[in-house]
Amino acid sequence: MTSKVYFADMRACDRESLLQKLSRLVKCAGIENIKFKDQFTAIKIHLGEPGNIAYLRPNFSKVIADIIKAKGGKPFLTDANTLYAGRRKNALEHLDSAYENGYNPFCTGCHVIIADGLKGTDEVFVPVAGGEYVKEAKIGRAIADADVIISLSHFKGHENTGFGGAIKNIGMGSGSRAGKMEMHSDGKPHIVEKYCIGCGRCARVCAHSAISFSDGKASIDQTKCVGCARCITACPFDAPVPCWEGAKELLCKKMAEYAKAVIDGKPNFHINLVIDVSPFCDCHASNDAHITPDIGFFASYDPVALDQACADAVASAPSLPNTFVDDRIHKTGAKEDHFCTMHPDTNWQSTLEHAEKIGMGSRKYELIKIPNIEA
Repeated sequence: MTSKVYFADMRACDRESLLQKLSRLVKCAGIENIKFKDQFTAIKIHLGEPGNIAYLRPNFSKVIADIIKAKGGKPFLTDANTLYAGRRKNALEHLDSAYENGYNPFCTGCHVIIADGLKGTDEVFVPVAGGEYVKEAKIGRAIADADVIISLSHFKGHENTGFGGAIKNIGMGSGSRAGKMEMHSDGKPHIVEKYCIGCGRCARVCAHSAISFSDGKASIDQTKCVGCARCITACPFDAPVPCWEGAKELLCKKMAEYAKAVIDGKPNFHINLVIDVSPFCDCHASNDAHITPDIGFFASYDPVALDQACADAVASAPSLPNTFVDDRIHKTGAKEDHFCTMHPDTNWQSTLEHAEKIGMGSRKYELIKIPNIEA
């Protein structure tokens, strides 16, 4: 089957702002066909690690919340706690981070609920129909309890999955801490000693006290490591390296199965904003320059088709000079799609292939561009 994906570019005028254009896009894509009246509606979003400014502006979430409230729904913004030692590892710090980034009821028109509770342990075991790697996904309770699921995703690169879009937002992002550990559990890094200078940056980002030092060199306790890979991106000297042996593909497939657990049997709708396409996840406390020009807004009932359409759009866009992808091209001569060029040990297509296999949607899509309003 071919799914419909709706697209709006970034042009605006006095008669229609970009926020109004986003509203028109999702309505054209059929969001109002969902029965929202009296339904608790989770708007799954990445609230952004403080210091990162590529995360989605809260203005975008207000557009979606207002549509849901106008239809009698009860929307809330939600995300689950992190594995790594940032400022979103428990609900109190996570809410502080959300407010710091502008996610408060005054800006968004709805409340923020941290899905898996104070310490990331408030979870529901949700069966995965057709799951090959996960039989019961550990989903944050607020998301599992929601009647309707809306994903609002910042589409960007990712060091473990190639890119992050709708499937990563609702799959990895809805897992409790134990769920995230389950998804990451097949691959753990080790230290190449000749590159290690003993600076300690890797240990500072490790939430599980897995890294210690002897004779000025780091080592990783594999019994404590959960495979989150934060140490890899923290080290400026490339001393931590992955021992994935196919584990990143398993991560992608488990993530797809978690995403299916979240949306199975519930009304769901998905929006990707392909703007500020940074090379790494919004979990980082900083963001590098965006790698392509801003492309636009995409929406669909099918998260697989949506992510495929966005990946194709980024792949066909020119890379910008003086960016991470441009550095990789000059360093390696790689001319693959931008995500594979930046993160050559990832295979983003495995996420979509597996999601399609387990019945989440179709990689075939019809792209429908909504017309611009003339000034």
